[in-house]
Amino acid sequence: MKMEEQIREKLDSTFQPEVLVIKNQSHLHAGHAGDDGSGESHFKIEISANCFGDASRVARERHIYQALEAEMKIIHALTIKFL
Repeated sequence: MKMEEQIREKLDSTFQPEVLVIKNQSHLHAGHAGDDGSGESHFKIEISANCFGDASRVARERHIYQALEAEMKIIHALTIKFL
């Protein structure tokens, strides 16, 4: 399964987001530190989920990173935008 699909599956099942956009940005970092040549090293997500409620940005990020714990051992960078 591709990393983008893994991320989508985990975030969908954990947060049931109203909006979830996942962008593979690995091509923008080709040859840079953290590029392992897999084409799956850098991702950006945009997410909106009611379950975040009034949680701070730091708390929301913590929840995302916890949900993606296994994936974060493989990918180099994750940018998160809360909508």
